Amino acid sequence: MNRFRPSHIRTRLTLWYVSLLAGLLLLYGAGTLALLLRNLNKELAAHTVEDLETLEGLLYFDSQGQLKLREDYHNHPESKHVQERLLEVRSPDGALLYRNDRLGSRALGGAPFRGEGEGTYSQRSVRLSDGTRVQLASRRHVIDGRPVLIRLAYSQVLVWRALDEMLIAQSAGLILALGLAGLGGYALARRALAPLDEMAGQAERITSENLHERLPTESVDDELGHMARVFNCTLTRLEQSFEQLRRFTSDASHELRTPLTLIRSVGEVGLQKGRTAEEYREIVGSMLEEVNRLTRLLDSLLTISRADAGQISLRPALIRMPDLARECAGLFEALAEEKGVCLSVEAASSANIQGDPILLRQAVVNILHNALKYSSSGGVVVLRSVDLASGCAIEVEDDGPGIPEEHRERIFDRFYRLDEGRSRGAGGAGLGLSIAKWTVQAHGGRIDLRPAPGGGCIFRITLPAAGCAPNRALRTDLEPVLSGRGRV
Repeated sequence: MNRFRPSHIRTRLTLWYVSLLAGLLLLYGAGTLALLLRNLNKELAAHTVEDLETLEGLLYFDSQGQLKLREDYHNHPESKHVQERLLEVRSPDGALLYRNDRLGSRALGGAPFRGEGEGTYSQRSVRLSDGTRVQLASRRHVIDGRPVLIRLAYSQVLVWRALDEMLIAQSAGLILALGLAGLGGYALARRALAPLDEMAGQAERITSENLHERLPTESVDDELGHMARVFNCTLTRLEQSFEQLRRFTSDASHELRTPLTLIRSVGEVGLQKGRTAEEYREIVGSMLEEVNRLTRLLDSLLTISRADAGQISLRPALIRMPDLARECAGLFEALAEEKGVCLSVEAASSANIQGDPILLRQAVVNILHNALKYSSSGGVVVLRSVDLASGCAIEVEDDGPGIPEEHRERIFDRFYRLDEGRSRGAGGAGLGLSIAKWTVQAHGGRIDLRPAPGGGCIFRITLPAAGCAPNRALRTDLEPVLSGRGRV
């Protein structure tokens, strides 16, 4: 079916335009011809009646009883030859009384039908024996005391000839109009779609290496301009996604290379000379430590990858904020005691939230782990839950070195660290806070960072109370959250 379909839009637009115009012109022409035919027949019928009224006074019976027509009323001797009337007079019983020379042997009808010409003129269009179409009028009349039926007709040849001439003129005009419309329509379509050709040419030149280029939109303010702007917005998002992918790949490669290099170095050093069983045990222990670090990194990368793909489904349940705070603090009692850090819990909140217990606990654990990791011996870390007007919050406050102001907005970026060497040595990969931010925002909340009054940091997770969470609280569209450059 599409074999004969034009490939270019401008050609299809031109054909559609010309076809529509042809249809409209044909309808207009048909209406005009129908109106012309009606008016001409109407005028011919009126002329027939007028002539019939005139003839009623010109017919007479001579002394022999023959019906005659006076012809001495013409103003010009030749005018009687101009008359194209077809005249026939019959008696009420159908006997022929008179037939003019122009009618000849043809008849305008047989015996009068019932009611023909009684009281008014009977008008109709009939076809003669030779096929001639005529406009016929008949009326009963009394001539010299004798009733007769007068039939007068005029040929419709001139009407149809005028109609044919009008049809020929309209056809020629239609062909000319459609030709001009086609040329003009094609030129207009080509001019209107010229920006689209320019956009297509520019789009063909855009690849993954030059995603910074955009489609031209300076001189286009119509639908094409809107399409170009939408496409440019798509290119912007693609450029950001490619940049995010490059940065993520680079950071992930760097993070993976470090433990692998350490494992290889430890293994090579261990094989350079013979060692005791205790020394080999230490070497294997060092390698296992790096393997554990590598495993944690891969788990975090897997979590982020699944989040980016929207494959993490939240399983909401009713959670009591004090219970969540105490449970997270209980996981780090041993670590806090080992580091000599005082870990306290202030569960002042009584609110309940609706969320995924596992993911929310992991978010709080990531923040609490960072607080303990960077707190020095003798420090204090406080985990508190508080009620808010629109929900509730969990705060983690430490008295560590704090985070400089210029780093606070990027602290939730993937692989971002304040101190590369110290963070890696402590086992971090710069992904915990990014995962925590996604978890909180996926539950319709937010995460804030501000400096503590006595030094250190305060991380606050704000969540809506149960029954107050918006519909988007449990969404799984995670791209805006894990964009890699997200900010609170």
